[in-house]
Formats: sequence, structure tokens, C-alpha cells
Amino acid sequence: MATVFIPPLMQKLTDGQKTVEIGGKNVREVINNLEEAFPGTKDRLVDGFRIKPNISVAVDGETTPIGMLEKVGEESEVHFLPAIGGG
Repeated sequence: MATVFIPPLMQKLTDGQKTVEIGGKNVREVINNLEEAFPGTKDRLVDGFRIKPNISVAVDGETTPIGMLEKVGEESEVHFLPAIGGG
């Protein structure tokens, strides 16, 4: 199963866990399985059928341009990164 790093603002949904082990062959399946294990997570990450515009996804250290379709391996690390604002 992939190791999913939970952003601090979402950790209350995972009972304070900073990382969780979740199965899935792509980001979409990982998010759906996260939602099953921790209801409410999908609403924080997905808008319709896409990753929310204020969230980036990195799989194995690489930010993905294809979002939900990015492949995830058994040993992958998945990070959901909130956008940083400022100017």
C-alpha cells in the first residue's frame, strides 16, 4: 500500500495521523480509498472529477500534471500539497 502524507489541516479527519497506508493503483483510487477509511477527505481534495485547483499532488517526489490519473505503486509516497499564497 502507498504511504499517504496528510496535510496538517486535514489531520483531524485522520484522527491526527500524519501518514496513512492506503491502497490504489492511481491517485483517484487512493482518494476513494481514503474517503472510505476517513470520510470527508475526498471533499477536501476533489472538485467534481478533478483535484481542487488549490491542491497539488506529488507521487514519489514528483508533482503530477495529470492529477487523478497518475499511477501509484505499492511502495509509493503520495503527498497532497495545499497551494501557498502570498505576494
